[in-house]
Amino acid sequence: MELNDITGQIIAAALKVHTVIGPGLLESVYQSCLHHELQKRGLQSAIEVPLPVIYEGLRIESKFRLDLIVENRIIVEFKCVDVLLPIHKAQLLTYLRLSNKPLGLLLNFNVVHMKDGIKRVLNNRYQKTFGAGQS
Repeated sequence: MELNDITGQIIAAALKVHTVIGPGLLESVYQSCLHHELQKRGLQSAIEVPLPVIYEGLRIESKFRLDLIVENRIIVEFKCVDVLLPIHKAQLLTYLRLSNKPLGLLLNFNVVHMKDGIKRVLNNRYQKTFGAGQS
């Protein structure tokens, strides 16, 4: 499955979750619901995945956790904030770089319309070159 197909499924599932339960809840609630929705759609996903830091060849076990990873390719970072800030995007980009994943979605569920809470973040350091239809 191509990245655009996977992200489309993630976004559709996020829209459904937001429509059913609405804004204003904890990130963990949306995380569990989205994980469930993705499993129903036949997508592999894992929550709270440990993320070590590699610094100059040294592996540092950290307390960092990826909120959700889908098909072992796309990181989903959950937020429930009034406004997404540049640091939120930077955080996701750091996670993408540390994990060497190509793409991430930043989902802010604390919005009236979920479409206003979705940001797509591309890892510009990803080792593979994106071909047509891959990003």
